[in-house]
Amino acid sequence: MTFQRARSEEQRAERRRAILATATAMLAEQPVAELTLNELSRRVGLAKSNVLNYFESREAVLLELMNAETAAWLTEFEAALAGIDPARPAAERAESLASTMTETLTARPMLCELISAQAAVLERNISTDVALNFKRAAIGHSQRMTAAILAAVPELGEQGTVNFVASGALLAGALWTHSRPPAAILAAYEAAPELTALRVEFEPALRTALDSLIFGLLPR
Repeated sequence: MTFQRARSEEQRAERRRAILATATAMLAEQPVAELTLNELSRRVGLAKSNVLNYFESREAVLLELMNAETAAWLTEFEAALAGIDPARPAAERAESLASTMTETLTARPMLCELISAQAAVLERNISTDVALNFKRAAIGHSQRMTAAILAAVPELGEQGTVNFVASGALLAGALWTHSRPPAAILAAYEAAPELTALRVEFEPALRTALDSLIFGLLPR
């Protein structure tokens, strides 16, 4: 793919969409750590300097992609929570919340990968303007998530729900990282079966962690 010089706002928007689409395709093949600006530029058909005219860094590309993926996930999450019967006991609705969050996140590995890299990688090579845009979007996402959870499990209360949202994201990011160990660790598990108890499987580990978190936050 090659592009001529963008001469209109629509053409510039098309370039940005192409860059984001290419980054999306690359993350389906490789982790964030392996995605380079040079390879992204090559695949999108632009010089690296031209890509930097649209996004100030690789990290800025990935943060915008993370915002879009989070918004798409939230739409699914909200719809799923809206189907929970409010007449069911609080404990059952809490279990449904943990299950819904686990299942919808597991179905979006790219989002989990981006969440796991957010603090250590994606927020490290950006300007204040990019940081402000990202964090403002994140606040909006958090508010949507909080509202959806409160509607399904009002017993959590506003502060309990805010704590669940914040801690749930941290748990998802950490467990995603630990569930994708490097080759040497995988080889160690294969060589020494007694070590398999240390291996983390993302979906069951997240479900267990979210169950513990939500039932710890529910009023007794």
